[in-house]
Amino acid sequence: MLSNFWLLIYVLTSSFFFTSHSYNNKCLRDQEILLLQLRDELIFNPTLSTKLVRWNESGKCCLWHGVECDASGYVVSLQLDDEAISGGIGDSSSLFRFKYLQKLNLAYNDIYSTLPIPKGIGNLTYLTHLNLSDSGFSGQVPFEISLLKRLVSLDISDNFVNLEHPNLEMLVQNLTVLRELYLDLVSITSLHERKNWGHILSSHLPNLTSLSMVGCDLIGPLPKSFWQLHSLSILRLDVNNLSAVALDDLFINFPSLTTLTLRDCSLKGSIPSTFGNLTELIHVDLSFNSLTGSLSPAIFEGLSELVYLNLGSNSFFGNIPRSLFALTSLLELHLSDNQFNGTFQLDNFRSLPNLTLLSLSGNSLSVDVGNFNSSSSGGLQLKVLHLASCNLSKFPDFIKYLDLERLGLSNNHIGGEIPSWVWGAQLEHLDLSFNLFTHMQKPYLIPASLRSLSLGSNQLKGKLQLSIPLESQLKYIHIANNSLSGELQLPIPFMSNVQDLVLADNNLSGSIPTSLCNATHLRSLDLSGNILSGSIPPCLLGNIFALDLSRNNISGNIPDDFSMGCTLLYINLNNNSLEGKIPKSLSSCLLLYMDVGNNMLSDTFPCMLAPNLLVLVLHSNRFHGYLRCHINWPNLQILDVSSNNFSGSLESINFSSWTAMMLPSDGNLRGGTYKSIVTLTMKGQVVELPYIRFDFCTIDLSSNNFYGKIPNAIGDLTSLNQLNFSHNSLNGIIPKSFGQLKNLESLDLSVNQLAGPIPEELGGLTFLSKLNLSYNKFVGAIPKGRQIQTFSADSFQGNPGLCGFPLDINCINTNVPPPGFDENGEEKREIEWEYVCAAVGYVVGVGSIVWLLLFCRSFREKYFGKIEEFVEDMFIARDMRRRRARRAAAAMNRVRRQ
Repeated sequence: MLSNFWLLIYVLTSSFFFTSHSYNNKCLRDQEILLLQLRDELIFNPTLSTKLVRWNESGKCCLWHGVECDASGYVVSLQLDDEAISGGIGDSSSLFRFKYLQKLNLAYNDIYSTLPIPKGIGNLTYLTHLNLSDSGFSGQVPFEISLLKRLVSLDISDNFVNLEHPNLEMLVQNLTVLRELYLDLVSITSLHERKNWGHILSSHLPNLTSLSMVGCDLIGPLPKSFWQLHSLSILRLDVNNLSAVALDDLFINFPSLTTLTLRDCSLKGSIPSTFGNLTELIHVDLSFNSLTGSLSPAIFEGLSELVYLNLGSNSFFGNIPRSLFALTSLLELHLSDNQFNGTFQLDNFRSLPNLTLLSLSGNSLSVDVGNFNSSSSGGLQLKVLHLASCNLSKFPDFIKYLDLERLGLSNNHIGGEIPSWVWGAQLEHLDLSFNLFTHMQKPYLIPASLRSLSLGSNQLKGKLQLSIPLESQLKYIHIANNSLSGELQLPIPFMSNVQDLVLADNNLSGSIPTSLCNATHLRSLDLSGNILSGSIPPCLLGNIFALDLSRNNISGNIPDDFSMGCTLLYINLNNNSLEGKIPKSLSSCLLLYMDVGNNMLSDTFPCMLAPNLLVLVLHSNRFHGYLRCHINWPNLQILDVSSNNFSGSLESINFSSWTAMMLPSDGNLRGGTYKSIVTLTMKGQVVELPYIRFDFCTIDLSSNNFYGKIPNAIGDLTSLNQLNFSHNSLNGIIPKSFGQLKNLESLDLSVNQLAGPIPEELGGLTFLSKLNLSYNKFVGAIPKGRQIQTFSADSFQGNPGLCGFPLDINCINTNVPPPGFDENGEEKREIEWEYVCAAVGYVVGVGSIVWLLLFCRSFREKYFGKIEEFVEDMFIARDMRRRRARRAAAAMNRVRRQ
């Protein structure tokens, strides 16, 4: 009887599978025609396509790649992800005529970013799964999506779309059966919705199991209603401001979580013990927050399913919990950039045989490799190992038994030779920088798989010799700050793939090798701080983004070979022997940074530079002329044109257009830095800055021939950190608007012709740490103030009219304006009375004579009679001299005849 039962089950099952298979293979003609029309409409790259390119009239359409049909032969699923589709999807597309379509996947395509999500998608009323992630759509999310009431899964993440009309609530209010919602990088324009997103979702989507809203600019805290989403198993809210969210609430209310990622969410506090209750966790990422505290030794007990754990870039301290070493399923462990301390035995990881990635870099650990040798490491599957800043003093020997893809041992104390066995056959990334290595063990062969090599800041000596195979994929080479010497020679074959080459701060000599002309993919070249000579090869200026040849002996002119569409953003030629002019073709480049200081360039100010310029350094050259340009530089942060021959009035410079030097409207300084080496004179000292803060602003016009008054507009540059107008011919007074420069740290106005009293407003500049007003014509009392009175007398010397501390000259009456100036500090014009008296005497004398001639007849007759006598006597005397001369000439003639 039992055997007959199983026979019946077998027959029914076989019949079911046979029937299903037959129906699924059935292809309706109208569906086939629609599929072929869709293929012809779509714009895609046939060389990258794996599905569309195979659709043809031969075979059954329900068996085509990416196509699924129901039992009746209607297309119910189209999986067209990663098909290199770039267009051809409009509102009238054949795609929206598959009326029984249930699943549509267009993810990972390259649709033109100007195309919106088609409204025709609203015709697909049977849709349950819609995936448009990373497909390239842009603009407003269409209202028609909110009408797809059967949707169970919606993914529109990683596009350029926004939710305004419909907004977030309008989008989800009808999607009551939705269980999966992915909105990563979708712009939610309403501030109200960004604050109340938790309430909106929990009110309309009570059955959510997966929620991903990475980078949506969300703001916490979360309402109590959000904690009712007990079915959540996937929660990804990275890169939002959730500083008001309590981790304890998350861990208590979502017991079914398998994936939790809250990367870069401004989280604070410590990880509560309730974290251990999430026994179904598989993937956890809490990196880049402000979490602190020590981790309980037992905090990871019971998390046996955990595969991925990232606690990096926080402030955890104490010992690494031993409960981690019982997580046998763990594949990746990221604990880098915290404050874990103590001695850590690396052989603890022998109990994690499946571990493929281990990162302990950037802590205060002393990693002891101890007995971690060939026998103990033999079972490990490690592919990625990061032990930077782990106080290692020797090369971990066990590494030779691993088949690593990435190895990072930077910032340790490892010396001697780099062992030849480190170059594993699968190695892709090697970072041994900031150690004490002196040479490479020979023979060695850099594997073709290697893409990135960092050996900077060691003690490597001798010639630069790299044994690199012809098929090498090496793209990034960083060997700066060593003691390499000899002529710079680079093998031509491998240069074609190199994108980033940094050999700065060595002793390399000779000319810049022409093999660099073969580096057609080169984007960044740094040969600074060597003893290279010769000229700059024009071929370097092709498609490069960053070029640094500073601190060498390079001569000649800067090539005028920058092409149209030039990609150059950064150029540093400081401290060479370059001559000539700034190339006019630089106007084709979108330059952000240019430093040509300390050369012998002779030119006028480079007004042709792009308006997005951030840094311009021209100091110590032979530039001349005015600083007047028709182009504005609203992003300019650093301007240094000191020690040149510039001239003209400062009032002709449009300082008000440099808006980056003004505080934002909220009054807050811009945070962050960007890597860009610049050499400046700061507070009287030459300083090389490896990083530039976004809020760092400086103007240096010193040692030129500028004249005239200081414009009031300088006071509007409220982000200024340094201002140097010294060694010019400026006159007038210091504007009171200088009192607005609350972030000013250094002010140098020395060796000018400035006059008047020092404004009281300077006494309120509390950040000022360097002040030099010496050798001007300032008068009156030095202002009082906590900061200004900390400066020595040297800051005020050479101003005979000044008095008060720190000078040894007392002020008798500080309430009386100093001679020559009014109560507002404006210079008064003194009346020179000696000239006035002389002028009055002259006018009175001449006026008296003229009056007598006009109105006194007797005086007039006598006056003109005297003039006639004088004239007659003058003419009679002249006639007598002529007669005497003729007589003398006649007498001489008689004598000659005799």
